[in-house]
Amino acid sequence: MKYELEVIAFDIESCKIASAFGADRIELCANPNEGGTTPSYGMIAEARKETKLQLFPIIRPRGGDFLYSDEEFNIMLQDIEVCRKLGADGVVIGMLKDDGSIDMDRCSKLILAAEHMEVTFHRAFDRTNELLASLEQVILLGCNRILTSGLHPNVDLGIDNLKLLVEKASNRIIIMPGSGVRSNNIIELAKVTGAVAFHSSARKNISSKMQYINKSMNEELLYSSLDPEELTLIKKNLETFFTSK
Repeated sequence: MKYELEVIAFDIESCKIASAFGADRIELCANPNEGGTTPSYGMIAEARKETKLQLFPIIRPRGGDFLYSDEEFNIMLQDIEVCRKLGADGVVIGMLKDDGSIDMDRCSKLILAAEHMEVTFHRAFDRTNELLASLEQVILLGCNRILTSGLHPNVDLGIDNLKLLVEKASNRIIIMPGSGVRSNNIIELAKVTGAVAFHSSARKNISSKMQYINKSMNEELLYSSLDPEELTLIKKNLETFFTSK
């Protein structure tokens, strides 16, 4: 039985690791401390040169909520055009209204701008006001998949909702659990939810290689990158589970 594993890349080294250790897709992001924002033109271009894996940049102009101004919406449209021109395979989007419903009109325009690229609706979904109504709206939009933790902070807490979403989606859209997906819970997650697509940061923090660090700055210069050992374990556990079905 076929499954797919998407990982996050916050740096170019993560793109190399994803390619070498068996990921199927990369969600390309900047700013891990804000939950991921749109990567730069240069990052998208370099990532496209570095990997043949499916490449999906997130289209998110800032951290925080998913209620965007007209100016931010215009930025998103332009960023999608950049992704298309640079050869991305898809984009990751999500916009809400202030009442917690999906902004159908403006999401439709983002999807139209994506043209031939696939579209994932990201974890803005987890901030919506009604689980199953939101599912039907995203299906109506024509998105290919929903990245969700089941309207909870992580997949362990949202596992029952994830199971319900997979059942109600009924193969009309891919439900892709994400947030807290690790090697130690991936089998249980797959078993309980029935999902066949999974999203993991599989991240570790990398310390600075600077020989000189100004101690009076009182800071630890870390950055997030993909952990090849964790990715290998996630992949191994998925292989074990799906080959046994």
